[in-house]
Amino acid sequence: MTTLLTNARLIDPEAGTDYRGWLAFDGGRILATGKEGAAPAPRVDQTFDCDGLCVAPGIVDIGVKVCEPGERHKESFKTAGLAAAAGGVTTIVTRPDTNPVIDTPETLEFVTRRAREVTPVRMHPMAALTKGLRGDEMTEIGFLQDAGAVAFTDTTRVVQNTKVLSRALTYARSLNALVIGHPQEPGLSAGSCITGGKFATLRGLPGVSPMAERMGLDRDIALLEMTGAKYHADQITTARALPALERAKKNGLDITAGISIHHLTLNVLDIADYRTFFKVTPPLRDEEDRQAVIEAVASGLIDIVCSMHTPQDEESKRLPFEEAASGAVGLETLLPAAMRLYHAGQLDLPTLFRAMSLNPSKRLGLPSGRLSADAPADLVVFDPDAPFVLDRSRLNSKSKNTPFDGARMEGRVRATIVGGTFVYGAL
Repeated sequence: MTTLLTNARLIDPEAGTDYRGWLAFDGGRILATGKEGAAPAPRVDQTFDCDGLCVAPGIVDIGVKVCEPGERHKESFKTAGLAAAAGGVTTIVTRPDTNPVIDTPETLEFVTRRAREVTPVRMHPMAALTKGLRGDEMTEIGFLQDAGAVAFTDTTRVVQNTKVLSRALTYARSLNALVIGHPQEPGLSAGSCITGGKFATLRGLPGVSPMAERMGLDRDIALLEMTGAKYHADQITTARALPALERAKKNGLDITAGISIHHLTLNVLDIADYRTFFKVTPPLRDEEDRQAVIEAVASGLIDIVCSMHTPQDEESKRLPFEEAASGAVGLETLLPAAMRLYHAGQLDLPTLFRAMSLNPSKRLGLPSGRLSADAPADLVVFDPDAPFVLDRSRLNSKSKNTPFDGARMEGRVRATIVGGTFVYGAL
């Protein structure tokens, strides 16, 4: 059935445009778009008046942790899929740090099949780079790639053995496989739970210097120079790491970088009351770092913005700050949190969706993230100005560990469309 969305504010990250117009799709594919009054819309079977709402490519979220298998009490594919749809996320790219670890084709095929059965959005799995995430022996990257893995990562566990990592990068390069690393010097960061500095001392918490991120990135860049592999830094959160990233890109290395929405919208001072929902990995940074990485997203130096969705149950969060588990859920809060940057005048909507939709799609070789003809009809319809107070008890995720609980926010998803089908909301 051919569908037309009219009177919409089209956010096109590929063209970098934001204009009033229409969009038609059929059979799960976008047929055409046009500016209001400039081009006639095609004849269609059904029409929806968006009444000025924004229409953008659906969010492609890299680094989503779904705790299935092993810890379904924290998050299942069903609840993660519902949360994604409610948050305008049309594609989730899942992490391999489950129980058991996704390091064999059999486990990978299980989670892929499970996701297709119960998840209303698209799902692409990542696989472990080393067996058991132990960092001492690389996985069968070729077999895992054949089974559907779109990237390889040990998530937040740094591969400390440089010989193992260099071999894995070399093998990944021969298969044109993407490796995702976590830039951090593990010795410096061991036992820390906050960014080091005066505030950490005043709070009596063990801190880590921002240089730990820079040192970890420098090591990984050196290995990229040696191997020529495709590499993505999962999170670059400090100003000190940005010059090294910029040099690596200028030197022609195949490197991209991401950051979580929490590091773009929160800072270390939010930990003042020892609220463990603000404990994430890496820890929240100083305000100067936050402003620097916002500028890096605006310039394109940091390519991707994600939720880094990490569910944790109440038992692992209701502990003293130093002992509590790290991580926050973010599938449903990614878009409204991003609207904070938009309303502050720091990032416009095409730039935000370039980082949340287009760039992750391009890095993973996916056709999504675009409004061009023949692109998948994976869309989010949202009101960037709609105000609300977040109530974590109403989130679709099984775990409710969000730092935005009780926060005043703007930006509501009105509808999410995957492959031309409405999977959330209505118009």
